[in-house]
Amino acid sequence: MIKSILTGAVALVAVFLIFAATRPDTFRVERSSTIEAPPEKVHAHINDFGRWQAWSPYEKKDPAMKRIRSGPPAGPGAVYAWEGNGEVGKGRMEIIEATPTSIRVRLEFAEPFEAHSIAEFILSPKKGSTRVTWAMHGPNSFVGKMIQTVIDMDHMVGKDFEAGLAALKAITEGAKG
Repeated sequence: MIKSILTGAVALVAVFLIFAATRPDTFRVERSSTIEAPPEKVHAHINDFGRWQAWSPYEKKDPAMKRIRSGPPAGPGAVYAWEGNGEVGKGRMEIIEATPTSIRVRLEFAEPFEAHSIAEFILSPKKGSTRVTWAMHGPNSFVGKMIQTVIDMDHMVGKDFEAGLAALKAITEGAKG
């Protein structure tokens, strides 16, 4: 009886691991919103890590997190490192590219697990507004594949992106000048 239960448990674990191995080798999460402001106004809030506390959903998950900024105040080379609770973990971001219509950020997570990805903000001008697309993509490790078999990363991270874009919209549309 115990041998049958153990054999069944081993078989379930094996099926789970095989299924996880079939998951994609890369991931991408993306959300968009239209902000009633010109691209340069939106760009200023994204290109400067000092302004992220006002709109980033991750800042609200741990207001007491330790933050360290280094490098230039904005644009390529600007660095933001953080260490916080279990919801935000520990990591580092660096702006690696900034043009008037896009900003690319290298993300390096150290906790709760190691992960490396790229975040991109694409600013598409429209008549009197800007379509902002926030995307994150990168390699999907085997651990990531296992996690994604039980947690929908697109839904989980996508909700954060939606909240961040809504806050960015409120701040940018409310900003003068």
